Amino acid sequence: MGYKELRFAVKVGEIQQEPAELIVVNLFEGLSRPGGATAAVDRAMAGRISSVLAAGDFTGKLNETLVLYPVGDVAAQRVLLVGLGKQDKFSLDIVRQVAAGVAKRVRELGVESYATIVHGAGSGGFDLQDAVQALVEGTMLGLYRFTQYKTDLEPREKHDVGKVTLMALEQEQTAIIERGITFGQAIASSACLARDLVNEPANVATPAMLADLARSMAGEHGLDCDVLDRQQMEALGMGALLSVAQGGYQPPYFIIVEHNKAGQGLPTLVLVGKGITFDSGGLDLKPADSMERMKDDMAGGAAVLATMRAVALLDLPLHVVGLVPATENMPGREANRPLDIVKAMNGKTIEIVNTDAEGRLILADTLTYAARFQPAAVVDLATLTGAVVIALGEGAAGLMTPDDDLARRLAAAGDVSGERVWRLPLFEEYDEQIKSDVADVKNVGGRPAGSITGAMFLKKFIGDYPWAHLDIAGMAWIDNGNAYVHKGPTGFGVRLLVQFLRGWLER
Repeated sequence: MGYKELRFAVKVGEIQQEPAELIVVNLFEGLSRPGGATAAVDRAMAGRISSVLAAGDFTGKLNETLVLYPVGDVAAQRVLLVGLGKQDKFSLDIVRQVAAGVAKRVRELGVESYATIVHGAGSGGFDLQDAVQALVEGTMLGLYRFTQYKTDLEPREKHDVGKVTLMALEQEQTAIIERGITFGQAIASSACLARDLVNEPANVATPAMLADLARSMAGEHGLDCDVLDRQQMEALGMGALLSVAQGGYQPPYFIIVEHNKAGQGLPTLVLVGKGITFDSGGLDLKPADSMERMKDDMAGGAAVLATMRAVALLDLPLHVVGLVPATENMPGREANRPLDIVKAMNGKTIEIVNTDAEGRLILADTLTYAARFQPAAVVDLATLTGAVVIALGEGAAGLMTPDDDLARRLAAAGDVSGERVWRLPLFEEYDEQIKSDVADVKNVGGRPAGSITGAMFLKKFIGDYPWAHLDIAGMAWIDNGNAYVHKGPTGFGVRLLVQFLRGWLER
């Protein structure tokens, strides 16, 4: 994975007495006097933090940092003061950002290990376990790097942080902190796996590689895994999926991963992830500047596989199924042609107006297949349309569902996890855009409302189950970001889906 394995520990005591390489304390913006643990450190340093505040050298702006070399009764070699921003804007996502900013600053200093208070658990007002989980997530995601193909790393690129100690004020807090660490590590390491998979070049992250990963992950974490090959998909009638695969050299695979397969009486949730390992556009070839990033077209599938890993690590009491149709979309001699007609698994015929609208074809058969699990809900994730990037940019994924309860649950999970979604309508009028003169449906409806018509297409292949579609094209790979979401692959969807599943248990 693209990060060094971090060790997290819990220790009871006052942070100013911790003999660490570095300790971390914080301050909200605009405060003239430190409070809590920061005040205790300030007193032990004979008021040095107060002096810095009085001089205006530190204001507490979000992710502002200041390194102090203590005198007096502080046992650490360094004190890192970090700004939390304005108190009325404080959130669990700010905790992630602060933790990430701290971790990267510590790495820049060449420090191997450090101790920190739990941001947000005191005057921040958050539940201790939630604050710890956010801190661990931010730390691990902030330290993420993908350097395995670099052969000449600079020394600073080789250095990483090895251990973070979280300070508890009393013994009774340790079990809560340890539980927060467990959740944070499981979720963040899985999100890093999703980032790794998208970072891998398409000549490495092939459909076969995803299938092998699913099998090994299942063996390691106690999941059930089945992988269907081309012949098995043909027997099932997955004509839409296979039509996309026939233009490429790499054989397609249909990946099925289950957690608690034998769980009697548990609710069944199905997660579907688009797994186009490289999208050339097919015969409707993409221009070069649109194709260069198309190894990310399997980001939905990567998120689903990584989520299944997290679900297993956390042993959630649900029956969770992950489905990933994995194939390339290439312009080979047997590739789909514009205006070809194919038959999907549910018997519907599809006119392929544009071969670059291939993701919805592979999802059509997958959503049909999902019905056999009799799920309580199905959620699909796909880098489906460029239109959603125009609509929402890098601020949120597009959420489309006819089910209000499912929409509410996903939106709530997005607010908690920091992976936000925004609901777009599925009015029946949009259906007119994908009516075909020669088949049951066509695979594109023109430029207007492109994200919505993509979802309207998928809606024709769902079974009798609540369903939601997440168009993550603007979120799977970003050019901007924050302290813990870097430029490039984001791993979007893992934290959202885990939170959604945890929320399902609270029904």
